[in-house]
Amino acid sequence: MGKLVAPFFATIILGIVSAGIFKPVFNLLSRKLSPRFASVLTCVTMFFVVFIPVFFFVGILSKEALGLYNMARDAVFSNHLINLLERTQALDRINDLLARAGIEKVYSWNEFIAPISELGKVVGYSLFQQARSITSNLFGLVFYFCLMLIVVFYMFMDGEKFIQYLYDLSPLKDEHDQQLYEKFNEMAGAVLIGNGLGGVIQGCAGGLLFLLMGLNSPFLWGVIMGFLAFLPIVGIGVVLVPAAIFLMLKASMGAGIFVLVFYGILSWGIEYVFKPKVVGDRVAMHPLVVFFAIIGGLKVYGILGIIYGPLIATLFLTLADIYFSSFQSMVEPAKGFKET
Repeated sequence: MGKLVAPFFATIILGIVSAGIFKPVFNLLSRKLSPRFASVLTCVTMFFVVFIPVFFFVGILSKEALGLYNMARDAVFSNHLINLLERTQALDRINDLLARAGIEKVYSWNEFIAPISELGKVVGYSLFQQARSITSNLFGLVFYFCLMLIVVFYMFMDGEKFIQYLYDLSPLKDEHDQQLYEKFNEMAGAVLIGNGLGGVIQGCAGGLLFLLMGLNSPFLWGVIMGFLAFLPIVGIGVVLVPAAIFLMLKASMGAGIFVLVFYGILSWGIEYVFKPKVVGDRVAMHPLVVFFAIIGGLKVYGILGIIYGPLIATLFLTLADIYFSSFQSMVEPAKGFKET
């Protein structure tokens, strides 16, 4: 059975998560319509709200990613940055200090910039390849999205029966199964609604900032910042802080300071104002755990790891809580006695 389901595992998970996200739309429509018709209309809404914008979005992304790759390959940006850095004469002073310390090696800016240029080529080419693969395989994209909509449709129609069936299969008590299901739904909502909307806001704002500042590939960098916004520790600062330094080196000190202030206000507003109001306290997980869950998820599952990583971490921590509250005293009587 596992081999039969494995090729569609990602589609099923996305369908279940999407059904939870769009459940309020279904509930609203089902007040005046039959459940079947309300489910169909919700799926149609998802197609126009999600699929069509994503398809055009990927097309624009592929063009800008190719532009980034070409710039890195032709060393356009790296040469410009080296010229700016050479004006500061900071490296000359560093080399003088190293010579006085007995270190004869003379460093050049090219040694420091070359890895950045190489990273630009790798990121640009990788994004271009993935985006081109998606747009060129339109039939496959439509096919899997329609499969996901089928999962969503039946989750609206028979979701409660399916959940109860899983409860019956599980060796845990129903109250523990319900706890797992509720935590799963809460984290899915937090990732897709809280982090998703937060990422969209930060990505759009960051891309618009790049456009106003006259920096290259604003759409591409907006997309990258949108994904980086999911990471709770580094976030969009990975892009905006170097951008601010670059502007300062161009003798635009005011513009660089503005970017840093913009970054601080945007990050603070999303993390401490927007997300708490949208998500509330549903995600009771340490930021470091979320950070490594997302990084590990990206490593194992690719882009879907942004969703899978926190969900897997949530299920593990919930199972650990169930163990400590209900089973530890059976397995380790001494510890259970001490805690009571």
